[in-house]
Amino acid sequence: MKCEEIRVDISIPNPDETKKAEINREILFQLNHTMPMTAEYLKLLKTLFRGNIGENSVMMSPLNSIVCPENIKIGNHVFINSNVLFMGRGGITIEDDVQIACNAQLISNNHDPYHRMILTCKPVVIKQGVWIGAGATILAGVCVGKYAIIGAGSVVTKDVPDYAVAVGNPAKVIKILDKNKF
Repeated sequence: MKCEEIRVDISIPNPDETKKAEINREILFQLNHTMPMTAEYLKLLKTLFRGNIGENSVMMSPLNSIVCPENIKIGNHVFINSNVLFMGRGGITIEDDVQIACNAQLISNNHDPYHRMILTCKPVVIKQGVWIGAGATILAGVCVGKYAIIGAGSVVTKDVPDYAVAVGNPAKVIKILDKNKF
């Protein structure tokens, strides 16, 4: 996936961004202290993601840090387990029928190695039917192809093709699944 990098200088105060971050932290706190899957919980989820969460999608609490949830889009029938970390500055798209295990991390930003107050941001795209194992990390600019599997604890630094099983650090494709079985 080719994507343009966005650079953000976080050393320059931005009152609008600061206010948005405060509101997001408050909603996340409320969400983590609300009985899961109740009407109140689901309303808070929709509020946090600005309505960008699909039908029958579930996120289990507690939710870890979620930065820039307004840049995150979650499809239909998505299951996200507890303690998932979303760094959404560069944008995160999760398509339909995705499963994400606990303690996974989707990180769409990094820091410039020479000017560390500069964030370098690229989108993360998780295609339809992907399964991300516990503790896996998906880094900025990565697209995980449809029905791919990311093994537990893997660190994904580059695109993963459709139907691939990728494991390790850095993640490497170890097999391709039979697409006719889906």
